[in-house]
Amino acid sequence: MSSDRHILVVAHTGRAESLDAAIEVCRQLLADGLTPVLSTDEYAHIMAAAHDLSPVALLGDTVQIGDLELVIVLGGDGTILRAAELARGCSAPLLGVNLGHVGFLAESEREDLAETVSRALARDYLVEERMTLSVRVKVDAQVVYETWALNEATVEKASRERMLEVVIEVDGRPLSSFGCDGVVMSTPTGSTAYSFSAGGPVVWPSLDALLLVPLSPHALFARPIVVSPDSALAVEVLDRTQGTGVLWCDGRRTHDLPRGARVVVRRSPVPVRLARLSQGTFTDRLVNKFNLPVHGWRGPIGEEGPRP
Repeated sequence: MSSDRHILVVAHTGRAESLDAAIEVCRQLLADGLTPVLSTDEYAHIMAAAHDLSPVALLGDTVQIGDLELVIVLGGDGTILRAAELARGCSAPLLGVNLGHVGFLAESEREDLAETVSRALARDYLVEERMTLSVRVKVDAQVVYETWALNEATVEKASRERMLEVVIEVDGRPLSSFGCDGVVMSTPTGSTAYSFSAGGPVVWPSLDALLLVPLSPHALFARPIVVSPDSALAVEVLDRTQGTGVLWCDGRRTHDLPRGARVVVRRSPVPVRLARLSQGTFTDRLVNKFNLPVHGWRGPIGEEGPRP
């Protein structure tokens, strides 16, 4: 193995199981002649828990983000979203090991950790690209905030007791206005996250599309919609709103929205790359992650599977 290969290890170090898994991965990388790379947050926690790890590289110091070959992520979907934030803009794919609950974005489970790292070292994985969102906040036609999201951008009310008054827009044209708790604008990847909890449709990640799902709307017509990936979605916080709103992106990045603010969401040109260890179908992933009942299924007679 070449020591100039750089693999970033990202873990939920607030959980003992995740911290132990991170130490195990670092030791396996060292045993194969690689120097593990850690972010500042992980470095402090992991080195405090395991004094025998040496050498370890610090991201942003001896290793830059563009030097990374792969990111091994240990935790749930929240940890994977944080890793996507760390690796934003580089070509390194994310390989998730689920230590959370559902772990929809993860590729393997804790009991397969050693094999997962071995396959990562052998570069024995496929890379799948997932579309992301470009998010802009405008006030009086001026862009005051820009960010991105892998799962969703959500416009929400800032006060529990106040309803948010919004108008939604598709491709520069108004569609409907209503009071609500908020509006979720999602990617297909995010269709199994917040959008799903709000009653939105599950969209296969092989389909590029944008979703808009109102949260507790007070309206006769406020149904979830799915539009082209080339469309632009917008949510305006109307002046009649009593209070203010707030923008959340992937539950990690936030920005306050005054009355009159406008949130515009488009497809981002920068995808997130996920490392996959198998070519299993998304249908199987849904069944496994949500423990869906499929007992009694015999399969289509005379068919081997989906057409190419």
